[in-house]
Amino acid sequence: MASTRVSLHCSSRGAAVDYSIIIPAYNEEELLPRTLAALAAAMATTDLAGEIVVTDNNSTDATAAVAAAHGARVVFEPINQISRARNCGAAAALGDFLIFVDADTVVSPELLGAALRALAEGKTCGGGATIATSDRVGKTAARSLAMWNRLAPVFGLAAGCFVFCLREGWEATGGFPTSVYASEELWFSRALRRWGKRRGLRFRVLPEKVDTSMRKLVWFTPRQVVWRMLSFLLFPWRLRRREACDLWYRRPGESKGSQDKDSRHA
Repeated sequence: MASTRVSLHCSSRGAAVDYSIIIPAYNEEELLPRTLAALAAAMATTDLAGEIVVTDNNSTDATAAVAAAHGARVVFEPINQISRARNCGAAAALGDFLIFVDADTVVSPELLGAALRALAEGKTCGGGATIATSDRVGKTAARSLAMWNRLAPVFGLAAGCFVFCLREGWEATGGFPTSVYASEELWFSRALRRWGKRRGLRFRVLPEKVDTSMRKLVWFTPRQVVWRMLSFLLFPWRLRRREACDLWYRRPGESKGSQDKDSRHA
C-alpha cells in the first residue's frame, strides 16, 4: 500500500503538497475525530502528498484542540458562516487540488482516490459524490437522498458534505458565495461548472459514495425541515437572511436569540 506524505506546517505555497482537504468546523469536537481518522486512512492509500486544514469557525468547545491533536493544520475564521469557513480554509491551503469535507462526514479511500484521479487527469474542473448515510433514516429521508443522487449528476450539483475542485477554479469563481447563508455549494457548483465548460473541463458527480450524518433530522422535526426547504423554493431571497437559515445556524437547546449574529454556524 502506498503512503501519503502529509505536510501540515509548510510556510508557503509551492511546498510538496498536491491536495488539501478543508473542513469547516463549528463546535465539532464530538464527530470531528471520526472524520479525521477516516481521512487519514484514505490519505494513506494515495501517492499524492496531502494536508488537512480545519477551519475553526469561532467554536466554543475543543474543536481546534481536537483537530490539532489529530494532525490537522488549524486556521481561524471569526465570522460564523459556512461559506466564509470554507473560503478561509481554501485560502490557507497549499494544494492545487481542493477537497471540502463536512465535519460529520466519512470519506472512503475509494472516493478520495476517484476525486484525485479525476483532477489529476486534467479533464475535470471539480464535482461532488453520491450521498449515503450510516444513520437510520425514515422512508421520506431515504427517498429524498435517492432523488438527490439521481438529479445531482444531471444538473451538475455537488452536495456540501463533499466538494472537490481545482484551486484555479476556486480562485477564478471567487469561491463559495458569502451572499447566502445556506446552499452555497450549489451556487459554487454552478459557477465552477460554467468556468470549467469554457476550458473544456467537466463537472462530475462521482458514483463513489460519501457517508454523511443526517443529524438535522434528529435536531429538527420533519415539519421544520420541510418548511425550510419549501420556503427557499418559494422565496429564494430568504437564503440571504441568516435568521431564515436557522436549520444550519442553530443547534438543539439554542434559542433563536441566544447567539449574536457572528456566533452562529451550521
